[in-house]
Amino acid sequence: MVIRPSRFNIYLLLATALLTVAGCETFSSKSKKQIATLRVHLESPNDPSDLTEKVSVLRASPITVKIEKAPFLNETHVALASIIGNEDEFIVSIQFNQQGQHLLEQYSSTNPQRRFAIRSQFRQGTNVFDRWLAAPLVMRRISDGVLSFSPDANREEADIFVEGLNNAAEVPKPKKKKADDKAKDGGAK
Repeated sequence: MVIRPSRFNIYLLLATALLTVAGCETFSSKSKKQIATLRVHLESPNDPSDLTEKVSVLRASPITVKIEKAPFLNETHVALASIIGNEDEFIVSIQFNQQGQHLLEQYSSTNPQRRFAIRSQFRQGTNVFDRWLAAPLVMRRISDGVLSFSPDANREEADIFVEGLNNAAEVPKPKKKKADDKAKDGGAK
C-alpha cells in the first residue's frame, strides 16, 4: 500500500482553510444580529400569592411596583420598535403584531390606573444589561397596538435596545416560487 502524505496534507490544508473562511464572522455582522428581550408585566393589586413580586423600577428616582411574575407581552409580539425625539429627550415606541395588539388592548382596557413594568436584556459591547426600563401608568385603552414610554436609559442604550428588538422581530421572508414550481401549480398564486 502506497500512501502519499504530501497530497493528503494539501487536502487537509485546503479543507482547514475553507472551514476557517466559511466560519469567520466579523464583529459588525455579529452586532447586527444582537437581540434584545422585552418583558411587559402588569402591576398587581396587593396579592400576597407567590405569583407576584415587588420590583424597583427606575434608577434615578426608584419606585417600587408589585407585579405579576409572568409577563403578558414579550419580544415575539413586537412588529417594529423605534425612537422618537432628539438626543436629550426621546421616547421608545413599540408597535406590536396582531396578537400583541390584542393582548395590549385587553390588558390596558381592563386595568386602568395600573402600571406596566417593562424589563429588558440587551448587550452593549461586552456589557450585558438586565434591568427594568420603565413603569408607565395605563391611563386609557390602547387600541392601536403601540406602547410608548420614556426608558431609564441613555440614547445610546436606547438605540441598542431598539435595534435588538427589531432584530428579534425579523421574520424570515417566504421564498419565491421558481418558474418550474409555478408551472406545477398551474400558475395559481
